[in-house]
Amino acid sequence: MSTPTHQKIDSLVQGNPVVLFMKGTAQFPQCGFSGRAIQILKACGVSQITTVNVLEDPEIRQGIKDYANWPTIPQLYIGGQFVGGSDIMMEMYQAGELQELVNQLKPAS
Repeated sequence: MSTPTHQKIDSLVQGNPVVLFMKGTAQFPQCGFSGRAIQILKACGVSQITTVNVLEDPEIRQGIKDYANWPTIPQLYIGGQFVGGSDIMMEMYQAGELQELVNQLKPAS
């Protein structure tokens, strides 16, 4: 079943290379996990991050949990694919996997 909220989330995820659904903003994260997620992405050299503050939109806040069938926020999407929350991001970053995903987004020069 596709709801307007689901469609909105889908268009954000599909229309932007890196999307982070988080509490707060990239400049002012409202929870430690969201702050850590932003720091990890910056450490990977991501300059264009589309962030969605779930605290401003209760429908998105609940909808994103249903969208990925993932219970927690933040949630990272790269290239339209669900990556995970901050713990998974940290594990992938430490293994070098997150950097590889990010590098795949950059056009080969």
